[in-house]
Amino acid sequence: MKHKENEMQALREEVSRMWRLVLSQLEKAKQSFLGGDVELAREVVGREKRVDVFELKIISDCENYIALFSPVAVDLRLVLSLIRISFTLERIADFAESIARHVIEECGRMPDAQIIEELQMEKIFDTLVSMLSDSFVALESENTRISGKIMAKDDEIDRLYRQSVEILTRYLEENPAMIRCGLKTILIIRKLERIGDHCSNIVEEIVFYVDAKVLKHGGI
Repeated sequence: MKHKENEMQALREEVSRMWRLVLSQLEKAKQSFLGGDVELAREVVGREKRVDVFELKIISDCENYIALFSPVAVDLRLVLSLIRISFTLERIADFAESIARHVIEECGRMPDAQIIEELQMEKIFDTLVSMLSDSFVALESENTRISGKIMAKDDEIDRLYRQSVEILTRYLEENPAMIRCGLKTILIIRKLERIGDHCSNIVEEIVFYVDAKVLKHGGI
């Protein structure tokens, strides 16, 4: 029994380390984008492989845990959730890397500060960092009472995304020479919107593990 508990604790610690790495990647992608920091963007790109290694190891270790201990009930839910959470964290890191690559490739052709402020991109980034941080706390504490609060932030991200399309449409009508830059910017905001969706998916996995409830597709 002690061996089983130790293995489960090791799994949770692996996911925690991966989570902290992905959170750092997202924060640095934010800083590199808002500040046009190419060196920081290169750091994000360079650390992406570490995220991939974490995901593969966690999935392999979870599969071994199932094979060795044939978990049931809450233990099985936790292992299944950790597999899906690690996959989702890797997808979030992919988007962070993509944003960093944009900073590197578009150096000198970034949108001006005024349109970035109007798009509320710093608020979007900060909301996503908050969602990912709060989700980490929810898993560590096994507290799902904050799940509704976290998922409500995804609704705010969706609203800002829809608003950004209207803002950029007006901006490009007035500044046709910035069409390429504007299209690239809306692609970045779309990636951020998808990160919000992935954070909500993580919350669903935590609720599944802790409360044995399925929120996906409106399930209960």
